[in-house]
Amino acid sequence: MSSPSPLSSIFSNGIGKENPTLRLLLGMCPTIAVSLAVSNGIGMGLAATFVLVGSNLCVSLLRKATPNEIRIPVFIVVIATFVTVVDLVMNAYLPQLHQVLGVFVPLIVVNCIILARAEAFASKNGPLASIVDGLGMGAGFTFALVLLSAIREPLGTGIILAAPDLGFEGIRLFSKEYAAAIVTQPVGGFISLGLLIGAVNLLAERGKGRAGRRGSQSPQGGCH
Repeated sequence: MSSPSPLSSIFSNGIGKENPTLRLLLGMCPTIAVSLAVSNGIGMGLAATFVLVGSNLCVSLLRKATPNEIRIPVFIVVIATFVTVVDLVMNAYLPQLHQVLGVFVPLIVVNCIILARAEAFASKNGPLASIVDGLGMGAGFTFALVLLSAIREPLGTGIILAAPDLGFEGIRLFSKEYAAAIVTQPVGGFISLGLLIGAVNLLAERGKGRAGRRGSQSPQGGCH
């Protein structure tokens, strides 16, 4: 069996073992704040992905021309430029979503996921690998947001997939009187995220255990 290509490994790392939210525990504040609806999670995830890809590309292109002493201010300026683009476009074309996400769109500038990838990866790798890293990390962040939103939205409101900007009221799964309002509160967000992270870690440990058993059962080559 052929080994995966370096680019595919970089992309899959962001979704799996280096998922910024579920494995590295980065970006907790926006994750809990905006994961009240699946549409919010998708919007925030796509916005962060755009910023990740754009800033990673620019940082990679500028890495050899940027003095080490001022690299962090340069990263912030680059990230802020892409965040401004996202903020203005979202305000123009998705005003309701922009209002719901509120301050967390401009705060993408200081999102530790964005800055961490610029410092740890883009400043040390080429443009193509940096773009793929941004896509992988953005996909992983979006996946975590959507997964958490898909838990909190129906449990807290009885509705799933509500998208006011698109004129879709969502699918009602059960009456609102049976909804657990605490799930939509910050404490409910912390509990839901903690349980989700625990479940992901449990699955990861079980996967390692199965891989280890398969390795120990494989035939040994050579003479004894």
